[in-house]
Amino acid sequence: MKTKVIVDTGPLVALLNRTDAAHSWVMQKMSDIAPPMLTCEAVLAEATYLTRQMPGARAALIEMIGEGFLSIGMAVADHHSALLGMIKRYADVPMSLADACLVRLAELYPQSPVFTLDKDFNIYRKNGRQVVAVIMKDD
Repeated sequence: MKTKVIVDTGPLVALLNRTDAAHSWVMQKMSDIAPPMLTCEAVLAEATYLTRQMPGARAALIEMIGEGFLSIGMAVADHHSALLGMIKRYADVPMSLADACLVRLAELYPQSPVFTLDKDFNIYRKNGRQVVAVIMKDD
């Protein structure tokens, strides 16, 4: 059965970059994922920045939205208070806006794990104390 997931920047970049160390792992995991993958504007901004040297990658990210492969699961403006609270709580990590958005999406879509390469998701908690379910590469 295919799972709806919340996708982080790392898997998006690895998906687009065949030379990325995680590319084959991401491609393997994609067979278990049901589109659209949920994400937020901050993740797309990070992915766009990180793929700026890859010809066609930025356009591919936008095409993923248009084709229904990616979906914006929430607007930052609509959840600014919750996001600010998380960023303050995890200031020592420090938590990025993109990571805060993904934890918030995990609160809004409790059945959806976060597809990530970021080990900080082992630290973050949703709804205060609940573990964030993840799909993460074991190293």
